[in-house]
Amino acid sequence: MQLFYIEHPENEIILSAEESKHATKVLRKKEDDILNFTDGKGGFYKAEITVADSRKCRLQIVSSEQKEKQHNYYLHIAIAPTKNMDRFEWFLEKATEIGIDEITPIICEHSERKIIKKERCNRILLSAMKQSLKFYLPKLNEAITLKDFLKQDFEGNKYIAHCEEGNKTELRVENIEPRTLILIGPEGDFSTSEIEIALQNQFKAVSLGTSRLRTETAGIVAVHTINIKD
Repeated sequence: MQLFYIEHPENEIILSAEESKHATKVLRKKEDDILNFTDGKGGFYKAEITVADSRKCRLQIVSSEQKEKQHNYYLHIAIAPTKNMDRFEWFLEKATEIGIDEITPIICEHSERKIIKKERCNRILLSAMKQSLKFYLPKLNEAITLKDFLKQDFEGNKYIAHCEEGNKTELRVENIEPRTLILIGPEGDFSTSEIEIALQNQFKAVSLGTSRLRTETAGIVAVHTINIKD
């Protein structure tokens, strides 16, 4: 199944020039053919092509339904953007494919990257959602300092995954609640003071395994660990 995205579903859909060309030239769709759409909020729509124009393809919605999420948890990963942006974008893509609900880029004391291009990142999330045939688009928040992020309220399990020695449990043996928040630090890890502040804010220190992981790998391991416990 090929899945298209429509942010605001209306009775008539007009594809962008890029998607019109993809539908008519690449997929060789013609009038009366059906295309599948999602609004990224669980909505699933079937639409019939009424005008198979490679520059402005027009469709009419013929059916709609609300899809349930493909996972039964709400996972929020707050992760420090990597110095190499390609690695952070890889995390966004793979986390979406596995199953994630919300992502917050956090700026830490050891962060080497403090700015992300949110529009580009959202395009990656959107592409990964369509490719993996999911109907819910992960929410990407604005970048925020870890200090300010820790002031926000969150209901559910709260974890910080760090590399320092100390009293930590394995994330894989934790009892996961319906809502989970996990902090993933930058290449230089969280500072000692950042870890202490997180613990003071009721975050629990966890380990993601015996290997020292790159930031983006740690993020994926965290997402996958929650997913397989679902």
